[in-house]
Amino acid sequence: MSKSPRRKLKIGTIDDFHHFWYLLIWIVYLSLFYLAEHLVTKNYWVSYLPIDDQIPFCRFFIVPYCMWHPLLVLMTAYLIFTDPPAFKRFMLYIGFGVICGFASGFSYNAVLATVGKWFPDKQGLISGILLMGFGISSFLIGKLYQVCTPDAIGAWRRSFIVLGVVSAVVMAICGFFLEKPGKDFAPPAAASVKKKYVNPVAMEAGTGEMLKKPAFWLYYLWAILLSAAGLALVSQASAIAKEVGPTVSIGTITTVVGLISIFNGIGRVILGGLFDKVGRSGTMQTVNVLFVVTGIVLIAALKMQSFPVLVAGFIIGGLAYGGVTPANAAFVSSYYGLKHYSLNLSVVVTNLMFASFGSTVAGALYDATGSYMSTYLMICGMALVGVLVSIGISICDKRMLAKMK
Repeated sequence: MSKSPRRKLKIGTIDDFHHFWYLLIWIVYLSLFYLAEHLVTKNYWVSYLPIDDQIPFCRFFIVPYCMWHPLLVLMTAYLIFTDPPAFKRFMLYIGFGVICGFASGFSYNAVLATVGKWFPDKQGLISGILLMGFGISSFLIGKLYQVCTPDAIGAWRRSFIVLGVVSAVVMAICGFFLEKPGKDFAPPAAASVKKKYVNPVAMEAGTGEMLKKPAFWLYYLWAILLSAAGLALVSQASAIAKEVGPTVSIGTITTVVGLISIFNGIGRVILGGLFDKVGRSGTMQTVNVLFVVTGIVLIAALKMQSFPVLVAGFIIGGLAYGGVTPANAAFVSSYYGLKHYSLNLSVVVTNLMFASFGSTVAGALYDATGSYMSTYLMICGMALVGVLVSIGISICDKRMLAKMK
């Protein structure tokens, strides 16, 4: 049996230590950690659920809890001297995973929460328009990256640096135009007349109180299911397009797959505005039906080997997936108010952590069955469960109204 080679301490010329520059990532990471810990001293969310009271305290858990940061330091020190390539990957995971995720969350919630307060009677439409901007930006930046980045090894670094600088400048400039309404702000009188839907069980609730509501957890489940369905569609789109259209050019396939993103943005505006008109139930059921239709159309495309039918399925699927994100924002504001909106929305969007496994499950289903049919049956199944979940929220609303009377 051959033994794996032992790692040795690498000490040589200055060229051997260029990777030390990656330590600068730690400065940014620890600065963000310090700010989050010392600046957020009120209106924060305590990580607590009623089930926590049923879990016995384990004093031994204190050891790994207290060793978390020392272990990170030891891992950094070990890799930096023994395995520079692994050290670079380790720091990139922290940099792009933690820091970029942190920044994305800041901008996402800050923009939605600030702008949304100016339009309390149009939460669905406004969140849809804003979220369309998020969706279009990912589509455009991907295209720009492909055009502007040469094929040479390492060329992506220059593109990332330019993108980072441009993003910082744009956010710094636009940040001056974002401000929350003053205490004397009142929405236009005409706006309240035009509004056709008012949630009868609306309340001002903090995050702790929101987490005690069955309606919240049912909606959270719905968001996971439908977001997972959308991610499964996106993850398999390119491969299924190549299977259905083997003679179609790569450029055409790329454009067709891009239609999902385009109509996702359109769907955010349309279905966000629909939430303001017909309310939570009508919007959720519309999204559910669109996903069921998406699954049926894509199954038909597979059976018929029809590329035009596949394109129709992608368009409908993009519209359906676009309805989930504005529904998140509108649900939070219409059910639990604007006072704690920022934090409440942050909790709701954590559904994406669980929904991200939708693409993983879709891949596993394909590996097990050898057919994309299983993915689209899964999408239909998730949407049908979403129908039942939406009905469950309506039942919770009726019980709440009965208690209020």
